[in-house]
Amino acid sequence: MNTCFVDTNLFVRYLTDDDAKKADRVEALLSKASEGKVQLVTSDFVLVELIWVLESSYKMKPGEITPMIRAIMATPGMEVINGELMARALDHYENKNVDIVDGYIAALMKKLNITDVFSFDRKHLSRIGDLNRIEP
Repeated sequence: MNTCFVDTNLFVRYLTDDDAKKADRVEALLSKASEGKVQLVTSDFVLVELIWVLESSYKMKPGEITPMIRAIMATPGMEVINGELMARALDHYENKNVDIVDGYIAALMKKLNITDVFSFDRKHLSRIGDLNRIEP
């Protein structure tokens, strides 16, 4: 079975259906993965970029975006590199009202058993109770 990496733009076409022909082709690819005909791999960085595109270009909100990202991550035949970290980052993004990168930072810190973070970001990082924001 062939293993292929999936880039951000395929997910954008699929989720926004802004190019119906390309969206249909991506849907066919995801079906092939679900049927075990191809193994798909993507990364946490692709999903972070996808969130940024959906927010900035399509004006979507976290409550709309998060279920879509979770659905991608749950697609049979799809592996997400650092998927566990991404899932935790999504929790912060959706439930703590922080941007996805800060959510990811908090998830990575938790994985590494780090509780202190040097940052001037009072808005987002301070919303995450598991960490201690320190200004140098």
